Amino acid sequence: MASRNIMVVDDEVGIRELLSDILQDEGHRVITAENAQVARELRLSTRPDLVLLDIWMPDCDGISLLKEWGNAGLLNMPVVMMSGHGTIDTAVEATRIGAFDFLEKPIALQKLLKTVNTALLHADTLPKTEVNLVSLGKSQLISELKQRLEQVSRLQTPLLLMGKKGGSIELCAHFLHTPGTPWVNLTEYEKLSSTPLEILEQAREGVVFVEELTALSKMQQKGLNFLLSNASKYQARVICATSHSMPQLIENAAVDQSLLQLLSHTNLKVPCLNEHREDIPELVLSITTLLTESSGLAYKEYDVAALNALRNADWTGDLKQLEAVVQNLMLTSLGDKITLEDVSRVLEQFTDTQAMMEVSFPIDLSQPLRTARDDFERYYFKHHMKSVNNNMSKLADISGLERTHLYRKLKQLGVSIKG
Repeated sequence: MASRNIMVVDDEVGIRELLSDILQDEGHRVITAENAQVARELRLSTRPDLVLLDIWMPDCDGISLLKEWGNAGLLNMPVVMMSGHGTIDTAVEATRIGAFDFLEKPIALQKLLKTVNTALLHADTLPKTEVNLVSLGKSQLISELKQRLEQVSRLQTPLLLMGKKGGSIELCAHFLHTPGTPWVNLTEYEKLSSTPLEILEQAREGVVFVEELTALSKMQQKGLNFLLSNASKYQARVICATSHSMPQLIENAAVDQSLLQLLSHTNLKVPCLNEHREDIPELVLSITTLLTESSGLAYKEYDVAALNALRNADWTGDLKQLEAVVQNLMLTSLGDKITLEDVSRVLEQFTDTQAMMEVSFPIDLSQPLRTARDDFERYYFKHHMKSVNNNMSKLADISGLERTHLYRKLKQLGVSIKG
């Protein structure tokens, strides 16, 4: 078997040295940790192919560390628990949390090597670290979101997710996706109107994800309605997303109200980062670990002041902005540790750009052209209606539209005409 990276975590120096010598003789690279805190730091800076983890340690027991890694989305390598005082209940509990196997001390050489080889073969099938809903945080807001999604997961009903663009809506959708089943991310909306049955066949027993409800044309909305009506026949779940609130969707004349009524039966608001800031430090570490493993970037620690600055920043671009900031910090910070000065430098770049965009043009330019055009016209008419105190004659003069055409346009855009 090819050489692998193995972490041995045990508070007894004799056991660490013995296991290290045996595994190195087998051709593996071994790193050791004398307690849970050192193991935490090593796990953040590298992804071992296998961890041998003692249960009884003075600072934190192995079961708690295993659970901690699982909650943070870091349990993507096999973990073999070790104990000299093991019980069946402990082994079952460890396996339930995510341990691959359980070794009782003193460990027989052949049993150790067989377990290690089997675990390393299993390691090849595990996914890489990713930012997912589990790693998004442990705050009450996120915990309640997970609970609601778990309740929804028991049903096959369609779901509408409402949240900020660039946020964690897709993470919520993936939370409802069963691994090994189809995941159809509809980026080509034309298929909704031309081949809806093909979409359902492709998504059989899986998930169809529609990124932005308001980007669909009338014909595409009819196709989506067809999907919703027939999804149960294919045991498929349809999840739609939007950056608009329910009142905005109701006001938007471009959204078919019968379709909206169908989707509104089960809908969830996805909180933005600014609403659960307490989760940001841990999320930053998860993103850093992901970039270290997937991009080959050198791992860098953060000092406390740097993490506090990231927590207190205004994340107008939500999760995507945080990911961009973390990557920038890892690429451009000169020291081994990311400091408050590094964070202030990078945040200033992003804040200035965001502020310029918001001041110069209050329309989201990342959305499809038709939606952006509607948003601009809606903004244009509301601005001038306010300036002329809803005088339709003056508004017609300013816009250069005939009164009949003006009324039709306002109705189409969902702009209410106040008397």
